Amino acid sequence: MMYGFGTMIDQLKKSPKTIVFTEGTDPRILEAASRLLASSFLHPILVGNEEDVLMAAEEAGYNIRGAQIIDSNNYDRFDEMVERFCELRKSKGMTPEEAKKILSQPNYFGTMLVEMGVADSLLGGATYSTADTVRPALQIIKTKPGNSIVSSCFILVRPGATGENEVLAMSDCAININPTEDELVEICGETIECAKIFGVDPKVAFLSYSTFGSGKGPDVEKMRNAANKAKAKFPNTPIEGELQFDAAVSPRVARTKCPNSQVAGHTNTFIFPDLSSGNMGYKIAQRMGNFEAYGPILLGLNAPVNDLSRGCNAIEVYSMAIITAALV
Repeated sequence: MMYGFGTMIDQLKKSPKTIVFTEGTDPRILEAASRLLASSFLHPILVGNEEDVLMAAEEAGYNIRGAQIIDSNNYDRFDEMVERFCELRKSKGMTPEEAKKILSQPNYFGTMLVEMGVADSLLGGATYSTADTVRPALQIIKTKPGNSIVSSCFILVRPGATGENEVLAMSDCAININPTEDELVEICGETIECAKIFGVDPKVAFLSYSTFGSGKGPDVEKMRNAANKAKAKFPNTPIEGELQFDAAVSPRVARTKCPNSQVAGHTNTFIFPDLSSGNMGYKIAQRMGNFEAYGPILLGLNAPVNDLSRGCNAIEVYSMAIITAALV
């Protein structure tokens, strides 16, 4: 288990939380829920028809005794939920009839359970896209005060030579296609706080194909300007940019390209210029660098909502459930 999980579990034991799983009949969800139920620090709520969920658990051989199962078709607070959803979406002219149809979808229903305080957090996406998790969260949970976007972070972990795990943070690798300078600053701030949860003392690099003006172009200027803005906004965090990846991670290259930088050569928190580079970057680290990748961890929302990969396994579901609840 990765660095930081023990601390997260200890925190949850002191203040147990609840988490909604929107795909209550999925065997991976049921296995993770069974494991959580054997502990006492995180209580699962499974969305789905109770008979279907119990049958799926029995067929898969998982004990989910004690789990709360909530079905939108017979939820005793459904009328209250519809009214609340219409209020949240009144600018769109939402009618009760439209609301009932939308709230019959597990991702919307589960997100409303968080909004109404029935649950502390939500984990979904084992069988549907990131957009289908993010869209209800944006419409219902909304962004934190002062935030303009939702972004994402991947935490990458591999065993280090000294016995301690090497832990890196990479953003944004899942949500924003081409963030602006100011959005990159916001992504940076959220990533710094996320990295700290995992025991990372952030040293942040704004990545580019240029190091301190070695290359030219609007993308270089964007990362340089964003880095300068981030330095001013987060003066207590070492931040550098723009940096090429080799200058960010290799002390030898850093000595040549930027010898006076406290970040270059020692970066552990990476801000990518766009979604394309970010998504490729974390997957290269995962597949060729033998890192375990945890995420995407959604950042900037009023309550923790996270998305699973459709290729996830039960261990990843369990891990992401702990991460999500720890963000409460």
